[in-house]
Amino acid sequence: MTFSYPPADIVSQILNFGTPAPIDVQITATDAAAASAFARALLPQLRAIPGLVDSRIQESETYPQLRFDADRARMAQFGVTEKDVTGALATALAGTGTTAPNFWLNPKTGVSYPIVSQTPEYRMDSLAALQNLPVTSSAGGGSQILGALGTLSREPTPAVITHYDIEPTINIYATTQDRDLGSVASAVRRVMNQNESKLPRGATMVLRGQVVTMETAFSGLFLGLAGAIVLIYLLIVVNFQSWLDPFIIITALPGAIAGIVWTLFAPGTTLSVPALTGAIMCMGVATANSILVVSFARERLAATGDAMRAAVEAGVTRFRPVLMTALAMVIGMAPLALGLGEGGEQNAPLGRAVIGGLIFATCATLMFVPVVFSIVHGRKQGTAAQAAKSGEVYA
Repeated sequence: MTFSYPPADIVSQILNFGTPAPIDVQITATDAAAASAFARALLPQLRAIPGLVDSRIQESETYPQLRFDADRARMAQFGVTEKDVTGALATALAGTGTTAPNFWLNPKTGVSYPIVSQTPEYRMDSLAALQNLPVTSSAGGGSQILGALGTLSREPTPAVITHYDIEPTINIYATTQDRDLGSVASAVRRVMNQNESKLPRGATMVLRGQVVTMETAFSGLFLGLAGAIVLIYLLIVVNFQSWLDPFIIITALPGAIAGIVWTLFAPGTTLSVPALTGAIMCMGVATANSILVVSFARERLAATGDAMRAAVEAGVTRFRPVLMTALAMVIGMAPLALGLGEGGEQNAPLGRAVIGGLIFATCATLMFVPVVFSIVHGRKQGTAAQAAKSGEVYA
């Protein structure tokens, strides 16, 4: 006996692409028996993975059935066809509701009632009783018992038959518990790679389910995060008319990324789509704060001509605006990060990523960015002064 717990909410069902579990190891082969044997050998290895639960083969082969092998030579002697046998079995076991539907119309009320003819269950309660079932020839001949027309036997059969792109498949379904889906999927792939050489000839093995949705979403969000940083840099280049100052501005972003990683790691929050969404939000706010510092430092550099002094004045003067902007965002995200209320834990990674990234990014903006500004522009001024001095000596 095998117990499993399919997803109850519509969101999980959609993310699973209709499968009853987030992890689906799909084995496709034309030889169903070989594929089933391979799946049975693979299942214990998957069950040994920590965090993998409810693992099972969907296409169970132990479903009991009764098989009737017709003796056509004997049936021909009695003038009985397989259609006659099928009709007799359907009438006895399922009734005539589908094979020969009949209705009685009540003339008083005008309501029609279905009339179904079926052998009582208490009279068809054993294999011997089924073998004594009378079968009448549709050609008008006499009737014969079922046992005289063939062999009736018990045998197992697949409970579920699944196809993917027309090809027959065997699916091993599993879900996760007390462990994130990404790490479990990585362990499942390692087991699949170890058994790749044992696949039957012509068979393929693919990991499907919610894992595919997760990887697609993560790749898109990682690409969006990298694209956001590049686009921010190019936009600042256009506004500042310089390649150097935008580089100084984005030096605060590694601090934001470090804060996001540490804030997710500390409470044991797994990387997810809301967390990556919060990371993209954090990049925008961190960049805006760095622009405030660098733009003011550029003004002071033009006024004083001293890169060190300009960097110090920018850090001191812009301390309050940058801190107020970051605190407003952190305080606003605090209830979301706590995950309070029904379903609050779903969006908690977003708030935690924003809070951690902004805390680290603010420290980098107020301390690290002015230092980089003073170093870069100090060297630039020194190089310009040295070139001017060389020109004077040459003159």
